[in-house]
Amino acid sequence: MIILRSPALRFLGGAALLLLLFWIPGPLAAAPAKPKPQAATAPANKAAAAAPAATSAKPGTGQALKLGQFDDWIAYATPGAKKICYALSVPKERLPKNLNRDPGYLFVSYRPDEKVRGEIAVVMGFAVKENSPAEALLGSNKFELAGKDTSLFVHNAAEEGTMLAAMKRGGSLVVKASSKRGNETTDRFSLAGIVQALDRAEKECK
Repeated sequence: MIILRSPALRFLGGAALLLLLFWIPGPLAAAPAKPKPQAATAPANKAAAAAPAATSAKPGTGQALKLGQFDDWIAYATPGAKKICYALSVPKERLPKNLNRDPGYLFVSYRPDEKVRGEIAVVMGFAVKENSPAEALLGSNKFELAGKDTSLFVHNAAEEGTMLAAMKRGGSLVVKASSKRGNETTDRFSLAGIVQALDRAEKECK
């Protein structure tokens, strides 16, 4: 489930993002498909609700190591020689509420072997309508997104750093997209804790 930097390769990202989710310890990867990745008796913090119950996964177990939770964001690192580190969060709100879809995630990843740092992707939980407008809204800032399979990426890779800087200023990020079936969707992600989670992930993948 990792995002690919070059324009020619990044649209293979749908399958690559699924690969990254494979590394997430069980409870998060197996989050319920409806209405959102959140346990019925979970605490108010939705990222905590979707997070793995066990925080002590060890390298070599086939699971990502949870580096820490910071408000609504969690930092992870994959085992193995070609380490991948990433921070993720789950939506605080998903509209329309009655739409049946899989869990959604907002990822920022670091892949030192590929010289990739701070790459952004959104897993929508449904097949997105390709060549259809999608956007991320951060306050007065708007960023165009491009879709492939079930994922969205920053359309212009040159804007990725600007978008990440805007995300670090806090608040919330709103993603608007259309499904392949024509459903208009809106997902809202909290940015509380993103700075600490990214710092932890980046430190692990220096």
